[in-house]
Order: sequence, then C-alpha cells, then structure tokens
Amino acid sequence: MDKQSSVDRALAHAIRAVGQPEFAEAFSHCVRQLMPFDNLIILAYHKHHNPVDFYRECRNPVVYLTMDSHYLKAAYLLDPYYQAHLNGLQAGVHRLFELAPDQFRQTSYFREYYQSTTLVDEIAVFARLGSDTTLTACFGRDGSSNQLYSQQDFAAIKQYEHVLTTLCELHWQGYVPSEFSTERQLPVTERLREALKQQHDIRLSGRQAEVAMYILQGHSSLSISLHLGISRETVKVFRRQLYSKCNISSQAELFALMMPLFSGLNGA
Repeated sequence: MDKQSSVDRALAHAIRAVGQPEFAEAFSHCVRQLMPFDNLIILAYHKHHNPVDFYRECRNPVVYLTMDSHYLKAAYLLDPYYQAHLNGLQAGVHRLFELAPDQFRQTSYFREYYQSTTLVDEIAVFARLGSDTTLTACFGRDGSSNQLYSQQDFAAIKQYEHVLTTLCELHWQGYVPSEFSTERQLPVTERLREALKQQHDIRLSGRQAEVAMYILQGHSSLSISLHLGISRETVKVFRRQLYSKCNISSQAELFALMMPLFSGLNGA
C-alpha cells in the first residue's frame, strides 16, 4: 500500500471515530502516516485556568515524568504554545520553535524543564473549542529518536491542517470546563504582583511584571520593546528596576524566584 492510500484509510478511520472513545488513537495513527513522532499529548489550554490533558502516548515515559508535577501546574505559563493561545492563535498546524521568542533556548525554562523531558522538537495541531479554550495536539520528537522534524515532515502535516483541525474541533466540540469556576480572574501579571507582595514583600509595577514575564519566556530587550511599544532603552530601565527590587542579577535567579509562585496563580 502506498503512502497516499495509507493516509486516505487512516483519515477515513479517524472520521468514523469522531465522538467515540477510540478517536485519539485513530487521530494519532492518522498523523503517523504523515510523519513519524515519538510522543503525543492532547490538551486544552484555558485563558484563566491550568491546562487539562485528554490523551498521552510516548515511546519513553521520561518525557512526561514532570508533566503533572511541573508543567500542568506552573511551567505551561512559559510555553510558547500557551502564549500563542493567549495571543489568539487558535487553529492550524504550528512548529514550536517558529512560535518561540528569539532567546527561548537561553531561558531557564528551556534548560531546566524542557531539556529534562528530552524533547528536541514539537509540531502541534491547534483547534478552537471556544473563545477562551484552545485544544492542542502536540506531536513531539524526544531522546528516543533524537531527531528534529524536517521541512518535509512539517510540509506533510501542514498539507492536512484544515482536516486535522476540523477533526479535533468536531470530536471535542462538546467540551466544557465545567469543573472550573465561572468567575473571571485577573491577568497573570496582576496575580504575580500580588503573590510577590504577599510572599516576598516585593512590590512590582504592572510594567515591571510584564517585563518579568517576557524575560522568562525568552524575549530579548528588542523583542520586548516591540511587544510593549516602548524603546529598547526603556525596557533595559525596567529590567534594572525589576532586578533591583527582586535583589537578583540574572534571568536564572528570576526564574528561581518566580517558578514557585506560578503554581498558585491559577486554579487547578
């Protein structure tokens, strides 16, 4: 059977599985006909609450060892995919490192969390489940193969992005995060400011808290200036003020200070 026939059969099987318990496995099998991957996690990102995962599979369990204890509780706040969701990117096929900030690989998040999972590359299917909810099916390459996705891999799945997105939207269209409170929460930066004030008696301005989050995500001063609409020199002033108030001198120290606070910012 040639590749096109395999894809056609797998798509048909996935379509028949919509609304059925076996859909995630059928969806995984379908994508595997387009490109090889080592792991898959399907989860929903919410604007005001922690992510919820629906399905996982992997060749090596180490890739998800800290998923529950770290990622779903706090580390997701620094994930480029989550930030893309917050910025309104809710449909299509996207590669992690094409969405990531310019200094993502230099962040403590990347070195201390991402690399510990042995992940080396990710491609995700984004599907919109509501104004505040985005489903992502993240197909990863990890230490099992230790290979980046090729342009051919990305092109193969990108070719089917509309049908893959639609399949996910149809299957999970009834998903409602009913276990969450309907009460709207303050933005993460405001809750972070309050946590710093209460736990460390550190009082940041709103702009200083915004700069802190951009730094932790891996944005350079130039990138931050473009996002906030201020000069790069002004960003450097806010960074100096931030470090002075927190009594730190590096991004690594900022990460160490902030990460314990993140787990308390959203309702699990």
